[in-house]
Amino acid sequence: MSTIKLAQALTELRESLSPVRLRLPLPGSAEQTVAIDSITRQLDDYVLPRLATIDAPLLVVVGGSTGAGKSTVINALIGRVVSVPGVIRPTTKSPVLVHHPGDAHWFEDDRILPGLIRSRVSSNDWHSLQLVAEDTLPQGLAVLDSPDIDSVVKENRKLAGQLLQAADLWLFTTSAARYADAVPWDYLLQAAERSTAVAVLLNRVPPGAMEAVPAHLGQLMVERGLAESPLFAVPETETDEDGLLPDAAVSPIRSWLATLAADEKSRQRVVMQTLDGAIVSAATRAPAVADAVQEQTEALEQLRSDAAKSYAEAARLVSVQSADGTLMRGEVLARWHEFVGTGEFMRAMEERLSWFRDRVWGALRGAPAEAEQVKVAVESGLEALIREEGQSAAERTDSAWRATPAGRAVLRELTSKDLSRASADFPAKAARAIRDWQGDVLELVSGEGMGKRSRARVMALGVNGMAASLMVVVFAHTGGLTGAEVGIAGGTTVVAQRLLEAVFGDDAVRKLAEHAKRDLDARVESLMATELARYEQALSGLSVSDGSAERIREAAEVVSVTRLRGYEPERSAIATGSSRALPPAEGTPAPAAEVQFNQVSNTRHAEMVEAEIVEEDN
Repeated sequence: MSTIKLAQALTELRESLSPVRLRLPLPGSAEQTVAIDSITRQLDDYVLPRLATIDAPLLVVVGGSTGAGKSTVINALIGRVVSVPGVIRPTTKSPVLVHHPGDAHWFEDDRILPGLIRSRVSSNDWHSLQLVAEDTLPQGLAVLDSPDIDSVVKENRKLAGQLLQAADLWLFTTSAARYADAVPWDYLLQAAERSTAVAVLLNRVPPGAMEAVPAHLGQLMVERGLAESPLFAVPETETDEDGLLPDAAVSPIRSWLATLAADEKSRQRVVMQTLDGAIVSAATRAPAVADAVQEQTEALEQLRSDAAKSYAEAARLVSVQSADGTLMRGEVLARWHEFVGTGEFMRAMEERLSWFRDRVWGALRGAPAEAEQVKVAVESGLEALIREEGQSAAERTDSAWRATPAGRAVLRELTSKDLSRASADFPAKAARAIRDWQGDVLELVSGEGMGKRSRARVMALGVNGMAASLMVVVFAHTGGLTGAEVGIAGGTTVVAQRLLEAVFGDDAVRKLAEHAKRDLDARVESLMATELARYEQALSGLSVSDGSAERIREAAEVVSVTRLRGYEPERSAIATGSSRALPPAEGTPAPAAEVQFNQVSNTRHAEMVEAEIVEEDN
């Protein structure tokens, strides 16, 4: 196969997955987070290194449950103590990799398991990988003792899974007492799903159960997709003073491994089966990760949209209510009346508009205090409106977020912030924005081009009075008012507008009012945007990169296509499991596919062990 192109495709898949973080606790996100870690680790620890070094020794990882006797079996296979069995549980020690001295260069660098530090001595550091050179081990074969898959120590369990994913062949060890436990089968089912080469070692089988227990385990293996996996049975027996099992107990396993190592074609078939299964697994699991990424993106977009809509609605409502006459009630209307005169005066203005200019000048001349009171009343009324809508927007957003799992999760994390209410400094920001707007209105009327006569009128009236009049024109449209308020506010608008028209002209007044209204709306929108930013900040650390989902899908597709194009013709048989990658085991129970365990061989096996024990006793 073309390993270069396949390695490039797998590297791109890894790079598309590694930065992804599924921080929103959506349904299935936890499982896909585990999948991301699993895929990237296996690519790093096994697939990419193995693709680059197809001829490297076959790595057999001995894994299994607590108390299954993994270290004891390895020591018996080697013929001396290379991995000290743990007596006190949980056992925490560095994993041990035994190799032929001629194969040392394959394992001294970070070709496989790059995250583990190489060492030649045993330690209790699970970040360390102890390398043991052993002449009796066939060249081309390496055996690794891994931690318990069901250890109560999380780091042990995680490392056990990592080591098994770095294996060419699993020698999965269980015991007669625990072979039906759930945790071992979780791992074995994963191996079956990924076409990983597996041999099962049933340890500590009571001599009287050498027929029934292996047969039952074999049946379970057939039912769970491990029909082609060899099954070895080791009878329960005494160990010698060094803690080693009798040689006869493990000689069938040793012979089988030696045969596998000596036959290059068989060894390559095992490597290709596991490697291809790992590649297929990565390519087929990645699209589900992409779906999870897409769901995260959509959930975040919905949360952002809910918040943005709430504050856009707040800005819209302020804009409407600051133009429909709502503000020309209560205190603002009262202060305006004091500024321009009584209600009788306004009715007189409506009836005798021809006298408008002279009467207004007389009514307004020398009234700066009243104009300032109008300004203060406008500021108070407008601030109350903005604060009310800002608070309503916060409540709407909080309600919308709490209606979704993603939103609830985000709010739970914000223990120091209450996003159901406007920010503490929102009132101060609103007041400042209104004052700034009023200042701009003053500049607007004072900067409008006027002749000498107009300027004299403005000076007589005062810039504050003109600004107050312009604010009234902006606010007092009769929409939204009822009953007597319509006539009062309507007259108010007429007075203010006629006054401004007398000074600036009809077209200029319209432009001034439009300018002032646009400026007010822009300031309110900006103010609401600062409140919206709180929600954006809450979501800022949860986003995934744009296009991540599509990149993952494309990378997985490229891996699948490259794999199909790159393998030799026999690949299909290996990949589908239609041909046996592992050779049958001689002198031990037959592969589980046959289910008919060799009872004569089992009996002879037990007799050999018993004879050896008797001989030692004599």
